[in-house]
Parts: sequence; structure tokens; C-alpha cells
Amino acid sequence: MKLSIILIFCSLVLGVSSQGWLDFVREAGQGAADMWRAYSDMRKANYIGADKYFHARGNYDAAQRGPGGAWAAKVISDAREGIQRGLDRIKNGGSGHGEEDSRADQRANRWGRSGKDPNHFRPAGLPSKY
Repeated sequence: MKLSIILIFCSLVLGVSSQGWLDFVREAGQGAADMWRAYSDMRKANYIGADKYFHARGNYDAAQRGPGGAWAAKVISDAREGIQRGLDRIKNGGSGHGEEDSRADQRANRWGRSGKDPNHFRPAGLPSKY
């Protein structure tokens, strides 16, 4: 019952048809996979200074899927940064350590989602397979 109310409400608010919902959900799933691929590549590359590139690339790839992908990228990016800030507060006693890095990550996330080239953040020497 709650799910049906949520779907009806969102349909009214967003003005999407049932076909639009299917597309949105598909795009969101594909966008989430794009975000995971960028994260996995970042971990595999283990390249100092490349995190902003992978943030921008994951958001870019996801947003290219359509509105659902852009939504998934924003939700995942915001959740990741929120969790990271919370853990930083616990670990460092709210010293603000890492806040600037988090803001820079969010700038890279927005850059990618807006459709701008993620290679703007690509560090020199990062292997071409990424």
C-alpha cells in the first residue's frame, strides 16, 4: 500500500508515465552500476591524485544514462560524502579534517553530472585503461 502511494505521488509530482517510470528505474540501475565501476576502477588504479577524476567519471557516465542515472549518481555521491563526513567527525573529533576534500569531491561529482568532460580531473600518468 505504501509503495503504491509513493508511486502515485511521484507520478503526480514528476509527471511521468508508467513507461517513464520503467525507463527511470532502468537508468537508475545502470547509473548505479556506472558509479560502482568508477569506484572499483579507482580502487584498482590506486593512483594518488586520481580520486576527483573517478568521482567525475562515475557521475558523468551515470548521468549520460538519463534522468534516472543522474538521480542515482546524486543520491550515491551525497550518501558517500555524508557517511565520510560522519566517520571523519567520529575519527577526528569534528576537527573539520577532510571537509575541504569532501567539498572538492562534490565539485567533481557535480562537474561530471553536468555533462562536462571528466578528463578535466584526470591526473598525468594515470594508465589509459581508466
